[in-house]
Formats: sequence, C-alpha cells, structure tokens
Amino acid sequence: MSVMEIMDAAAPTHAAHRDNHTHRDVNGGWLRPAVFGAMDGLVSNLALMTGVAGGAVSQQTIVITGLAGLAAGAFSMAAGEYTSVASQRELVVAELDIERAELRKHPKDEQEELAALYESRGVEPELARKVAEQLSRDPEQALEIHAREELGIDPSDLPSPTVAAVSSFASFALGALLPLLPYLLGAGVLWPAVLLALLGLFGCGAVVARVTARSWWFSGLRQLALGGAAAAVTYGLGALFGTAVG
Repeated sequence: MSVMEIMDAAAPTHAAHRDNHTHRDVNGGWLRPAVFGAMDGLVSNLALMTGVAGGAVSQQTIVITGLAGLAAGAFSMAAGEYTSVASQRELVVAELDIERAELRKHPKDEQEELAALYESRGVEPELARKVAEQLSRDPEQALEIHAREELGIDPSDLPSPTVAAVSSFASFALGALLPLLPYLLGAGVLWPAVLLALLGLFGCGAVVARVTARSWWFSGLRQLALGGAAAAVTYGLGALFGTAVG
C-alpha cells in the first residue's frame, strides 16, 4: 500500500467538503510585504515632507527632501531585508546540513523518531511505523519530511535575499513617490501631496483587508487616520522648530 493510499484510508474526505472547505492565505503571501512596504514609504516620506514644509521652506527644499527620503528609505529597506533574509537562509541551510548528516549516519534512529512523532499526533503505532518507513526510503524526501516536521520549513521553498531586497526597494520607493509626485508635476503647495498620499494610504489599507477579517473601508480608514496623524504631528513639529530657529 502506498503512502497516499494509507493517508486516504486514514482520512477520507467528503467531496462537498473538499469543494467548499477553503481558507484565506493567512501568511499573506507576497501581498502583505508588498503593501506594507508601500505603506511604510508613504507614511515616512509624507511625514518627512510635511515636517519640512511646516518650517516654511521653499518648494525646491521640499522636493529635495522628498527625493532624499525616497532614496535613503528604499536603500535602507533593501539592505536590511537582504541581510535579514540572507542570515535566515544561512541558518536554515546549516540546520538542513545537520539533519542530512543525521539521516546518513543514523537512518534507523531518524525513522523511529519520525514514527514517534506521528504516534504523538494520534496515529496508530503500526500505521505510524509504515508511514515513516515508506517516507524514509528516499533520502531527499526524508530530509524534506524531517525539515517540515522538526524545523517547520520547506527545503524547496527557501526565501531569496535578492528577491526580498528588490521587492522591498520597489514597494517602498513606489509608496514614497506618491506624496512627491504632485511637486514633480509642478504643484507649488502642500495640500495636493497630502491628499494624494492619504488616498494612497486608504487604498493600501483597503488592499490589506484581503488578508484580514476586517472590511475594506475599516482597514482603509484606519490606515488613513494613522498616516494623517503622523503627517499632522510632523507638520506641527516642523512649524514649531522652524519658528524657533527663525
């Protein structure tokens, strides 16, 4: 009897249940980091630009500040994300090497360990031993199973530091560009930049609702309120410090 036949016999599933029993992607996939990266760029650059604008500086100074904030934030996000993901990947690879060595040196012990794990989850001892024995016949499959069960990782789906860095850079830069865009198109006052940024924050919040249980309008208004509060506080501080310095 194959592993799939064993699992099918142990856990038969009604066709209607298979068709209707679906869940949200609770990890968010690529959507969550992309949207939050853009949101981070929006809030930070909007707050930076409004803070400078509160000091009654020239339009050119605001534009330069916005461009500097975009570049600095995007490169910082990319560097931090690359280092973080690379370090995590190196740790995982090192742990996989240890597990691979154990499977090569002590295959029986590892097989018994896997059977004991299934038994602890309620599988009958005889069935647990059969499943562990069949899964352990292929060394790479055995490594994948042990990695999933013991480390909670998928060896075939390790994160890429380069992809993480590029996506973080792009999403942050896109968000940070939004409040800067009206100035680049010729606006001479602050309110178009604030309005466009707040609309962007509402849109990001609404998109985040796809991976939460909240309604789109609630998530959108919440993010709009938080971003607006940050911009208002930094504008007030800019005005206060600008007056004091002046």
